[in-house]
Amino acid sequence: MVNEVLWYIIPEDGHYPWEPAGRREVDYDYLKQVAGAVDRLGYSGALFATAAADVWVLATALAAHTKNLRPLVAVTPGLISPTLLAKMALTFDNLFDGRLTINVINSDSKTQRKYGQFLEHDERYALSEEYWDLFRRLVAGETVTHKGRFIELEEAYAGPYQPRQFPGIPLWFGGSSEAGLQMAARTIDCYLSWGEPPELLRQKMNRLRELAEQNEREIRFGLRVNLIARDTEKEAWDVADHFMRVTNPATIERMRQNSFLTDSVGGQRQFQTHQGVVPDHARDLEIYPNLWPGMSLLRPGPGTAIVGSHAQVIERLQEFESLGVDTLIVSGYPLLEEAYHISETILPALDIKTPASR
Repeated sequence: MVNEVLWYIIPEDGHYPWEPAGRREVDYDYLKQVAGAVDRLGYSGALFATAAADVWVLATALAAHTKNLRPLVAVTPGLISPTLLAKMALTFDNLFDGRLTINVINSDSKTQRKYGQFLEHDERYALSEEYWDLFRRLVAGETVTHKGRFIELEEAYAGPYQPRQFPGIPLWFGGSSEAGLQMAARTIDCYLSWGEPPELLRQKMNRLRELAEQNEREIRFGLRVNLIARDTEKEAWDVADHFMRVTNPATIERMRQNSFLTDSVGGQRQFQTHQGVVPDHARDLEIYPNLWPGMSLLRPGPGTAIVGSHAQVIERLQEFESLGVDTLIVSGYPLLEEAYHISETILPALDIKTPASR
């Protein structure tokens, strides 16, 4: 059974917003429309990603405009002190009725240097584990003195607020490296994967279950994937073909170069399926029935889409659910129209827990 289905909100939208010609004007009023749609259409929340805006400002503005939307706020550890983040998180969680979830981001070394963080791949995960352990202690109300490998605190205290959620503010995370899985097994509540063929995902989930059991913990599993769902399979693949045609070759080359430079294992796994080669037809990249990694040629982040008829998209999502995936983060373009479309054609067929039974 699916516990939660989240949508995606960033201040960039359109029919193909990775290109200027495919973008529409996005302002606060427009974002309130998207958030309002998510709030009333059966989604439990929305992922607020880091690339285009400050997620805390955006999530706060839209949480104030909605009643039920749970923001999944992307946070990279180490950019601010765990004490300050704990204060921010507790304030948000109290103001907005326990609606906060944090998406733990470890990014890649090249990206993090832009923010002044110069750590190699495995060091980022070591920092992350230390950081989130301190965050959790601070959120729980401890006064913390700590001298560790990366962080030093003296009598740190996050203030009078208590978390509205029990046992605390949930931490979600996605990362495919062994260092990432080890950190996740000891630290996070819900593990998120990008779309991969079921057997590859099963192997990763089994490894994480094994590691979590060694740490006497249980972890939920989620999937972050784009959806291209239409009445017929042909119509859906026509959309994927259109995305390829309207994308500037310079955009694809930039994505290729970024993939060669990244030390993100998830990003490398995603790109290995096509090595940056642009096919004559989008479907030439299909790696499993209805699984298309071609979005990774077009835009950063999760690059796999489920492409097919509504029935086929539902079948693939149910296949992932059968592996133990109980959380979905889905999206399509434009975000506003597709939030309605997916809620009307896909969500009713999924076995989703009601809010009262979560």
